[in-house]
Amino acid sequence: MSPSATGSDATLGGARFGDRLFKAALTLTALAVPVLLGFLVFELWAGSREAIGEFGLGFLTSSEWDPVEGRFGALPLIFGTVVSSALALLIAVPLSLGVAIFLTEFAPMRIRGPVSFLIELLAAIPSVVYGLWGIFVMIPFLRATVFPFLKDTLGFLPFFQGPIYGPGMLSAAIILAIMVMPYIMSVSREVLLAVPNTQREAALALGATRWEALTGAVLPYARSGIIGAVILGLGRALGETMAVTMVIGNRHEIAASLFAPGYTMAAAIANEFAEAVENIHLSALSYVALTLFVVTVLINAAARLLIWRVAQGGGGKSA
Repeated sequence: MSPSATGSDATLGGARFGDRLFKAALTLTALAVPVLLGFLVFELWAGSREAIGEFGLGFLTSSEWDPVEGRFGALPLIFGTVVSSALALLIAVPLSLGVAIFLTEFAPMRIRGPVSFLIELLAAIPSVVYGLWGIFVMIPFLRATVFPFLKDTLGFLPFFQGPIYGPGMLSAAIILAIMVMPYIMSVSREVLLAVPNTQREAALALGATRWEALTGAVLPYARSGIIGAVILGLGRALGETMAVTMVIGNRHEIAASLFAPGYTMAAAIANEFAEAVENIHLSALSYVALTLFVVTVLINAAARLLIWRVAQGGGGKSA
């Protein structure tokens, strides 16, 4: 065997060893994710065992939260988390999609870059900065103008009745909407940019207007990706802590009025964990964290199922 052939075999053997090593490293990295998730679930369950044994599933349906008496219920926290996130999406999704559609389909080229950069810059602002802005700028403005207007015009609805405090559920929803909009905008914009130009050109060639091409060809093609962008915003809204804690009012109750203060699971954990001294209080907070984890997983799983069904129905190709 020639020396060159021997050197080639050694090179190939080294390459195969490098490939196996790289594959093993990637496999270990991939396996680390479910392992870490399992450790997280185990720690949450272990920390909340005392509360689970004491309150059971009644913890999820009770509204009482009295650390002094050792009685705890998470229903107002679950209510506040779900309602504030849903309201945030109700506000953020139309605005975000409108901006994304404008930037990809109608905006002049010279302004697409700067506006896109500003949108991405908004996503990098820390949540505590949003919270401070909400306390000193947004809430005084809403309390003086927007909230009285809503009460005067829509006061016949129970959602806009009662005293105007400033910090409350609607304030938290608005600050959450501002925080999730950059994520939904950015992902939706990338999804729309990924739609082939042939989709637009085919619709325009058939005599469609630009709006008809958008609604009939572009959006149906990208809808699964747009739903994914909404899910990303929902995940951010469900887990947001600091900004919501600073503007929601932190009152452990369920109220029909959006002006009334509320509470979320993440805010309760952030506010009370450092001050909890009783084991049952710490366990109840761990139970809240476990509940937040389960709610987040269930909502995201349902959303992923929705994306799969939309994609199977022949809609989006941009997931």
